[in-house]
Parts: sequence; C-alpha cells; structure tokens
Amino acid sequence: MVKELHSDVSDKAAGIDVTDGFEPFAQRNDIFTRAFWDPAVRSARSDAFFASYRMEATPRRGDGFGQRDFALRNASWLISDVMTDRFADQGRREGFQAPISADTPVAPVALKVTDSNDMSREIKKVARFFKADLCGITGVDSRWHYSARIDTRDLSDAPNNLPEGITSVIVLGHEMDADLVDTYPAATAGAATGRAYSQEAATVMQLAAYIRNLGYEAVPSMNDTALVIPYALQAGLGEYARNQMVITPQFGPRLRFSKIFTSLPLTHDSPKPLGVRAFCDICTKCAEACPVKALPFGPPEVGGTNISALKGVRKWTSDAEKCFGFWAKLASDCAICLRVCPFNRDFRKWYHRLWLRLALSPLRRLALRLDQGRGGRKKPGTWWSAP
Repeated sequence: MVKELHSDVSDKAAGIDVTDGFEPFAQRNDIFTRAFWDPAVRSARSDAFFASYRMEATPRRGDGFGQRDFALRNASWLISDVMTDRFADQGRREGFQAPISADTPVAPVALKVTDSNDMSREIKKVARFFKADLCGITGVDSRWHYSARIDTRDLSDAPNNLPEGITSVIVLGHEMDADLVDTYPAATAGAATGRAYSQEAATVMQLAAYIRNLGYEAVPSMNDTALVIPYALQAGLGEYARNQMVITPQFGPRLRFSKIFTSLPLTHDSPKPLGVRAFCDICTKCAEACPVKALPFGPPEVGGTNISALKGVRKWTSDAEKCFGFWAKLASDCAICLRVCPFNRDFRKWYHRLWLRLALSPLRRLALRLDQGRGGRKKPGTWWSAP
C-alpha cells in the first residue's frame, strides 16, 4: 500500500493545474519509446540517432560533430549505460523503462527514527556526499506514475508497481556542465547530459543502498516509474518554465533530476513559488530560438491532443515530434532552449544573483532587457582548446 497526500493548495503552490480531463501517462507514449514502435516517429534518421550512441553512425563533419565530439558524448553515458543494460535480457531497461533493481537487501532490523526532521536533514547530507547538487523530499503522488511501463523485449505493457509501505519521494538534482551546455546543439554538449545521467545513476543507487541498510525500503529511479518534473516542483526544488524545464534558484534549468521512493520516515518539503511563471509569461526566448518551433509562444494550455503530451494538465507543452525529429537529424540531443534561457547563469557570481532578484520581482521586464545578447552558442572547438 502506497500512502499519498496531495491537495489543491499544494498543487497551486507547486504551479500544477490539473483539470477534470487528467489521465496518467502511459510510458509507451513518450517520444523516445515511440521511436521504436510508432511509424509516425520512427525513421531511418531516428534509427541513426540511436546508432550514433554506439558509434555505428558516421559522425558528421563540422565543429562539434566530429568523431571526438561523439566519442566524448558516448563515453559520458558509459556508467548509465552499464547500469541500464544489465537486465536488458529480462526486458528491463533500468532507469528509463524500469526502476533500478536493489543491489542491497533491506536490513532485518530498522534504525529507530524518532524525529523525521532530523532524518530528512541526514538524508540531504548523505545525498550531497554522494554528489547530488540538490535534494528535496515530497509525498507520493500516483498521478505522476506511469499507468504502465514497457517490456523492452517486445514493447508490451508491463506492471508499474512499487513495494508496500512507500510514503516519500526523495528528488535529487544533478548539475550539467555549464561550459558544455553553452555549445548546444553540438554532440559535444550531449556530454553534459550523459555525464549527469551517469552521476545520477551512481547517486540514486548509493543513496538507496544507504536507506536500505538502515532497514527501510528504497527504490532508486531515474526517468522510469513516474514523471520527475512534477515531483521536483512538489519537493520545492524549483518552478516550471516555458521550455518544459524546472528553473532552480541555484542552477537555473541546468539540471537533470532523479528520485528515490522510500518508506523511511521523512518530513516533506513544501513547494516554493519563485516568480518564474510571471517571467516566462513575458519571455519567449526559448520558443524563438527553437529551430523547429516546437515550443509554445502563448499562455499555458491544457494538453492532450498529442499522445506524447500529458492529458488534462494546463501547462506549457512542446511538440514532441518536431523536437525529436530535430534530434534525429542532428544524431544528437538538442537543448538550445536550455542554453538561451535567461536563467541559465552562474549564480555563484553576485551580479547574476542580482539579476535573479530582478527577474523574480515586479522588475522582471528590466531583467529581460538586461538579458539581451546573452545565450549565444559557443564553438565546441573553444571548449576543446581551453586550458
């Protein structure tokens, strides 16, 4: 039995607008899974896109798309790939189409937890030790769980169950390398994504092992099992943006997220409205920069006409087919929308923190004007030649 609690009040604080037409998302409809079964998405280009991660596709010529660029990108995915492929013969592509299997048994005697606040602080400290850059905790919300997962052997639906007693979701953020992000959409930039996935694979497995050693259930999870963005919003890590990403006050949108489902007694964090929605209402920089115009220009709308969109939630929704089609053309991932986002800044620097205060205040239009000229693409060769 999974215990969950959500309310209209918490939804509003998290910026989540669920309507009567809501339906849980079927994992087979995500655009990457559709590339294996849906003729509307699958093509010779999409097959070459996946082949490029095995260096089977001939790299393109040009700065950022040479052999060393693809080699760096593919090497950055290695740890994630090793973990993902270990039970592929059982139809479990773990971390993406199935939760990550437990490598540590639950200790037979559970550590007594007398204060869930103290335990939450402890978990966040251990998460940082295992290289998570952000950590928030929220309750289980089955609305975000896939109605079914995928058996990768034949692409049939498979059960999407969690162990008994799960009460909390630990959401972890993993920073992407800022210098590489600035080179999107080059293959070189894909190394920022791959390295973050490899790091999060290690982090969620180690943190879950720690919790299981304390005597509590813990299921490490990446893109599998449930949608992570609404969980990140509910855990108070950031706010949803026009570019479909979570904007955080520490790293802007430059993060990947993972999660752990656990029975460990924990205190839950609260959503923290920042003011990102109001800024995105007046900013269309990501939509303007998208080469295939896959991002919306208008206000948030209820999605559902596209099978890769979440039905019954009012939000900004991309055209997944256009987006993935461009990825397939490049034979690499594109995150131009991340690169050009005004929040994609180094907030360790005082002047970027000052800009953030403006952007999240009624002076947001001034902040938008001050952002003009930023977000241009850096040549990948510059990254390679840097000391």
